[in-house]
Amino acid sequence: MFSKRKMHFEISERKVLLCLFDAAFIFTALFLLSLLFDYRYYSLHENRFLKSFLLIGYVYVFGAIFEMYNLQTASNQFQILKSVILTSLTAVTVYLFTPVLSPELPKQRVVIVIFYFAVLSALLLWRFFYVYFLASHRFSQNVVLICDQSEVEDLVLGLENVDPHYKIIGFVNSDSVSDENLDFHYVKEIKKEDLEHFVTTHNVSEIIIASQKTDGITTDLYQQLLHLLENGNIIREYTQVYESKTQRIPVHYIGRDFYRFFPFSRSNNNKLYLLLIRLMELFFSFLGLVFCAIFIPIIVIGNLFANKGSLFYTQERVGKNGVVFKIYKFRTMTENSETNGAVFATHNDKRVTPFGKFMRKSRIDELPQFINVLKGDMAVIGPRPERPFFVEEIASVMPFYETRHVIKPGLTGWAQVNYSYGESIDESLIKLQYDLYYIKHRSVFLDLSITFKTITTVLFYRGQ
Repeated sequence: MFSKRKMHFEISERKVLLCLFDAAFIFTALFLLSLLFDYRYYSLHENRFLKSFLLIGYVYVFGAIFEMYNLQTASNQFQILKSVILTSLTAVTVYLFTPVLSPELPKQRVVIVIFYFAVLSALLLWRFFYVYFLASHRFSQNVVLICDQSEVEDLVLGLENVDPHYKIIGFVNSDSVSDENLDFHYVKEIKKEDLEHFVTTHNVSEIIIASQKTDGITTDLYQQLLHLLENGNIIREYTQVYESKTQRIPVHYIGRDFYRFFPFSRSNNNKLYLLLIRLMELFFSFLGLVFCAIFIPIIVIGNLFANKGSLFYTQERVGKNGVVFKIYKFRTMTENSETNGAVFATHNDKRVTPFGKFMRKSRIDELPQFINVLKGDMAVIGPRPERPFFVEEIASVMPFYETRHVIKPGLTGWAQVNYSYGESIDESLIKLQYDLYYIKHRSVFLDLSITFKTITTVLFYRGQ
């Protein structure tokens, strides 16, 4: 009897799959149009075929902006509909009006309408197929965890909350002291001597080792792991899995071994990369200040009636190497909002005025910080700068918190596009994990990803 194997795609593989089949379905739709209609605009022959790649390029770019390649979005029917419609409309419109590189604009309007609906229908057909067949639970990945009994619940929830298709179906207790039998939720405890048999009979695709105690991994268990590895089973270390799944550094788990798991990105000291980033920062700063000047008349009126305070306000923040600087922002709160001392900003903070809430949601209140970027106090992308009071408070309970200060703070960052305000010490820990992930993996591609996510945040009015 052959065991029934389940199909599973890693996160990066799923995104590649989405990209490839987006292009395949669009090309198929254009090919069918060229057979059904005598419009030269749909023809894929000769040079027009190459020009169609420009359309695919636009779909990828605007798909990233409108979150069409976000795996959570790609698994939700309503979100798919919204993102695909926005992507198709924008990509086709920009493609039609691109000079020279795209075919001449057709004279008949019906051609444009058919062209748009062909692209839209192709993308929707493929994406709904993906939801119903490739993103369903029948393609989930079975995993076995080797860990201490006391850590089972935290480790399981830490992974499954991020990827619902990553199913931990059993664990081996590596604590040599405890003999208590424990089943957490649906996670069954596996006897050490039964591991190899369990993996073979339950279609387990990965074994995750999260034990920090080597004495719990007996000689018999070690031999079974070697046999499984020789038979092609994947064995991974928990911190690697957590980092790849959550795109965060698990500082709460690795403890004093932090620096063994945390090599800094070479980009942090790469002079060519830093020069390129600085030039881009200067360009975006001048552009941002132009927008700032455009919005100032509206903000002055709104501030006069709603905020009833000075237009700008400054606040001390901690920058690179722990140097304190003054940050510039448009006022969003009432004056004297911290008469009782500094407190964390919270969701639906009562100190924020209705007009201030609009500015925060649209990120308009951040525009004056381009002055800080020009001065060199901040970068466009990096960890958000925190106030000295909170830095001291958080660093006293998080030994690695000040690691954020090895690079310049930014207007936007990996934590900002993936998480909300840190309203407590625990939530600040999560933001720290994202910030450290950025410092570890800092690159042009990660910067582009943050840029696209920030644009999406502004377009979808999801600021804090």
